[in-house]
Amino acid sequence: MSTYGPELEVQIARVRADVARLHNELVRYNLIVWTGGNVSGRVPGANLFVIKPSGVSYDDLAPENMILCDLNGDVIPGTPGSDRSPSSDTAAHAYVYRHMPEIGGVVHTHSTYAVAWAARREPIPCVITAMADEFGGEIPVGPFAIIGDDSIGRGIVETLTGHRSRAVLMANHGPFTIGRDAKDAVKAAVMVEDVARSVHLARQLGEPTAIPTDAIDSLFDRYQNVYGQQPQGQIN
Repeated sequence: MSTYGPELEVQIARVRADVARLHNELVRYNLIVWTGGNVSGRVPGANLFVIKPSGVSYDDLAPENMILCDLNGDVIPGTPGSDRSPSSDTAAHAYVYRHMPEIGGVVHTHSTYAVAWAARREPIPCVITAMADEFGGEIPVGPFAIIGDDSIGRGIVETLTGHRSRAVLMANHGPFTIGRDAKDAVKAAVMVEDVARSVHLARQLGEPTAIPTDAIDSLFDRYQNVYGQQPQGQIN
């Protein structure tokens, strides 16, 4: 049985529910096939994260079968779901959480258009304002890495450290996204597929025109700091 205090147990339960629910968004936006892909979320205030079990149908995912891991990727024994094997990408997620403490969510999909760019090992150029808003520039390509250890995680961290993009196309594999929490990382996964498709279609008509760097900076700053509803009492 878990020995965590009541406040931490509440946080763990909340992240379990969020991670289970957010997998439905991958299905909703056609970002996955069969049981591929995964969402994880860091537990605030603890060196723990929650990730889905390996090879389980999305229809069968529920808070109680999400798996609680430490930041080495080891399953916490005696917790709900601990009798199952975690996602095959668990080591990669754990590496990101260890080395990017500001990150609260990680997502991996095999979404069609983003995977096509990854297969070409080609960054997605910043040629539409939605990319400037969301990613602050091009979406970079990370190194080729084999699933099973933390090689993918190392590639994610090396590629995205110091980069404004919250998405990386791991070479010959597909997109990984990061965010301040699991929902934010899922949003980035939805958006990277959307821009991958749009830029691909634009290239069928000719060579897209890059957005000037100063305009990208302006668009990114506005979207990140002004767009949307502000906290009560704050006016922008």
